[in-house]
Amino acid sequence: MAITAKLARLAPKPETNHMLYGPTHRAIQNALSQLIEKEINPNVDQWERNKLFPAKTVFKKFGNLGIFGVNKPTEYGGLGLDFSYSVAVAETMGQVNCGAIPMAAEVQSDMATPALAEYGSDYLKREFLMPSLTGEVVSCLGVSEPHAGSDVAAIRTYARKHNDDLIITDTAEIFFDNVRVPMRNIIGDEGRGFFYQMSQFQHERLVAVAVLLEPLSKIIDTTMEYARERQIFGQPELNNQIVSYQLAEMRVELESVRSLLYRAVLEKLSGEDVTILASMAKFKAARIARSITDNCLQASLNGHIVSRFYRDLRLFSIAGGCDEVMLSIISRHFESK
Repeated sequence: MAITAKLARLAPKPETNHMLYGPTHRAIQNALSQLIEKEINPNVDQWERNKLFPAKTVFKKFGNLGIFGVNKPTEYGGLGLDFSYSVAVAETMGQVNCGAIPMAAEVQSDMATPALAEYGSDYLKREFLMPSLTGEVVSCLGVSEPHAGSDVAAIRTYARKHNDDLIITDTAEIFFDNVRVPMRNIIGDEGRGFFYQMSQFQHERLVAVAVLLEPLSKIIDTTMEYARERQIFGQPELNNQIVSYQLAEMRVELESVRSLLYRAVLEKLSGEDVTILASMAKFKAARIARSITDNCLQASLNGHIVSRFYRDLRLFSIAGGCDEVMLSIISRHFESK
């Protein structure tokens, strides 16, 4: 917990009555925000021009701050905090001036490593989890194939036993041609991988929603400033009632998603099943990410940050459970009542 104590010294004055975040949340957010401002955002444009993201370098910076392990066990290098801290980190990660880096970071902390932390053996945690939390290695998660993605159970990749190894075969973006993996690398009980993966979907979906809050707010702010400065028919564009009402409606949509997210997190912390709330939040957040970026791009063609998020945030309607799967989960729930 030494990292937590160090971060606490960086905390601004705690705000009162926030429904989810306290002083320690704010300390972690403040430290991450400083890192993003000083070492990440100044380089984003160049990385995009070069079509190269130095993941290992950036991940080590995040790892040094402890953000990959905020809710992971302390004995393996984590901070041992609850899920609300993962949400706080994800929300702050949205301050990065692109969508790709926050998504990659959240895959590392909240998609590829939770099952390892929850069900992995001591050997696996020391061999794979610990270097993932420090950012020394980049973790990934394989749940999609050319013929399977949303339907996780339809994955065709298979493993057969051979002595003390598993031999993995099939094709996705990465080809497995009789890849040999030691049996001791199985996470948890044999044959339970599908259930482990399904159990963490709500966790990763809520984190995905949190990632969207900052960029969408930034897009609305950027568009509002542009509309305030741009003159049309002799007056600021913002004076046009249609424009101002559209921006106001975007704010309402964004804050409704924020409230839905925080409610879901609080219920999750109290032990409730948040499958439906998480699905609703994920669906709504992904949909407004599309509508807000589209409307703001229409209104502020001068802003490359808006066009970048228009491209980057489109992924959220697909990754982590596509919109149609979210609607399917929600509809089945209410139809069964």
